[in-house]
Amino acid sequence: MAAGRGRRMGPLTEAIPKPMAPYLDSTLIAHGITKVRRYIPNIHVTVGYKGAMLAHHLVEIGVASIHCTEGRPNAWWVSNTLLSNLDEPAFVLTSDNVTDVDFDALAADYFAQGSPAGMLVPVRPVEGLDGDYIFHDDGLVVDLDRLRPSELYCSGIQILNPARVSALCPPGDDVDFYAVWRALIRERQLRMSKVLPTKWFSVDTLVDLARLRAEE
Repeated sequence: MAAGRGRRMGPLTEAIPKPMAPYLDSTLIAHGITKVRRYIPNIHVTVGYKGAMLAHHLVEIGVASIHCTEGRPNAWWVSNTLLSNLDEPAFVLTSDNVTDVDFDALAADYFAQGSPAGMLVPVRPVEGLDGDYIFHDDGLVVDLDRLRPSELYCSGIQILNPARVSALCPPGDDVDFYAVWRALIRERQLRMSKVLPTKWFSVDTLVDLARLRAEE
């Protein structure tokens, strides 16, 4: 997912979309795609803000498809694009995450937990980085809360079965991921993975980007 405006990364994002922020010898999104491509051949990207510029960058990198979701909520693509017909698990990641995760172990855990419509990949809270705290009952997610703390919160990485999510969240122009999570929690179809990333960092501000670069 790479459609966000990235307002908190101004003035950089006045010139380029946030996923194209310079990182190492490339960009945030190119770095992430390089890692993911080792495990997953078909990569689909949502674009919005400065979408033409980002789409050109993605064509150069080589992705399976690009979906323009400008002006739409972040989960709009799940039920309103051709991806809604995908009746199998899909890894969903945000372009501002820099992470190391074992996708094979995640997939094995997903199937072992009964192939739910959705599965969140948690991380342990990182000082200075925001996240929605996860509350669960033996892996079944029962609540998410940004203010009430718990030992784990959402990483921005998840596994979704788009066809099943679409059946539970009918297509609409106002469906964001909070609505998706509420629907899946209500239907007892949102689980939490036992597999955590070995590395995780989320870039929301220029300070975060500088901190990330300093830690590499």
